[in-house]
Amino acid sequence: MFSKIRSLIFKLDPELAHSLAIKALKINSFPKKKILKNDSIKTSIFGKELFNPIGIAAGFDKDAEVYNPLFKLGFGFVEVGTVTPKNQYGNEKPRVFRLEEDKALINRLGFNNAGAEKVYSRISLDLPKGLLGINIGPNKNSKNRLEDYLTCLRKFYKIADYLTINISSPNTDNLRDFHNEKELDELLKSIVSEKNNLNTKVPIAVKVSPDVDDKNVEKISEILIKHNIELIIVSNTTDRNRENLVNINKLEKGGLSGKPLKKISNLLINKFYKNLNNKVIIIGAGGIDSGQSAFEKIINGASLIQLYTGMVYQGPNIVNKISGELIDILKNKGFQNISKAVGTKNWTWLESTESLYNHKFFMSKKCELTGKIPLKGHKVSHANNKTKRRFLPNLKKVKFKSEILNKSMKLTVSNSGVRSVDKKGSFDQFIKTTKAKNLSLRLKKLKKSLLSKSA
Repeated sequence: MFSKIRSLIFKLDPELAHSLAIKALKINSFPKKKILKNDSIKTSIFGKELFNPIGIAAGFDKDAEVYNPLFKLGFGFVEVGTVTPKNQYGNEKPRVFRLEEDKALINRLGFNNAGAEKVYSRISLDLPKGLLGINIGPNKNSKNRLEDYLTCLRKFYKIADYLTINISSPNTDNLRDFHNEKELDELLKSIVSEKNNLNTKVPIAVKVSPDVDDKNVEKISEILIKHNIELIIVSNTTDRNRENLVNINKLEKGGLSGKPLKKISNLLINKFYKNLNNKVIIIGAGGIDSGQSAFEKIINGASLIQLYTGMVYQGPNIVNKISGELIDILKNKGFQNISKAVGTKNWTWLESTESLYNHKFFMSKKCELTGKIPLKGHKVSHANNKTKRRFLPNLKKVKFKSEILNKSMKLTVSNSGVRSVDKKGSFDQFIKTTKAKNLSLRLKKLKKSLLSKSA
């Protein structure tokens, strides 16, 4: 159905088309379709069961007008907003642009919304029939942005299943300053303190930019864990990465979403997954338009996913489409449930074998200096579900030189192995003093040569 009318819809201004979609959902004018359900894609969070892990991202239902109709379309959860304390118009129009060839959007809306009071009233009068997140942010001209977040927390904590702290929109000047260590720490400290004052356990999510570097990932992860933050959304739109785009609208200022963001967000999800150590749930967003792109988010470390731009290009049936494709992928990969696939990018194939330690792949995952190897264990979800997993050592290729033998060699080593060499003062001294059983075969031979030379 949507494919037949899409060309007509795309002749309209994007923001006008969006408002018409909201009106259509309000009056339930979309054809009713049975929601695809299967045990393999069921999941749970905060004590609520979701019939799939697919959510609609904030930005679609800014004013909380159609969250229940969105549940009827098949979304496992819905996030509304971004909501600010006071209503605001946002940036000047035009402010939304399609990049059809690139399967992307650029927007510079600027937190246009009806304000906290009106949104609260709507939700209070029409309670959500599923898991509802409320995305909050500061007003554009606010003199105290931290207080704006607290104002929204006080307003929504009783009616939200979780609250998202949006610090990542590129369309509000200097909002991303909250990614800095000091500012983020202060913000989350205030949020947690206010939660305690309100005697509420409402989960908090932080929505981050896709443009953070590795150092930022580490610092943000540390701060989230420090303040016991429950969720992180990876990621928002990017104001970079325009080089490979085709459509002329790539020159417009604003946040880029859709397919060009897919690989960027996948990589970032994987980095956060490794740094967060299963202490914070990851919601993956960016470029999801198929079961495969959703699955890639999952195996990189996302427990839940969100989309928006994908629905712009594929229409309201995208949830059933992705659900069906996910069911097939999970079956083909041998996963009984989607939760068992979370974070398995580097070891999925190992799930089917108990002969790990005899497999040639194992040897490539062993530190040649210390003998450090993959460990067996369990990943424990927030619902206390235990999933078998392997903890692989963080290995890299490093070149070492034996001064005594005047010989260089490239080794597969762990970070702890490199530090151990540094502590000994030299590569030769480390090899001579380390027990042979911890060394790889070629280093055992090297040790014999060193001892013989030194005798």
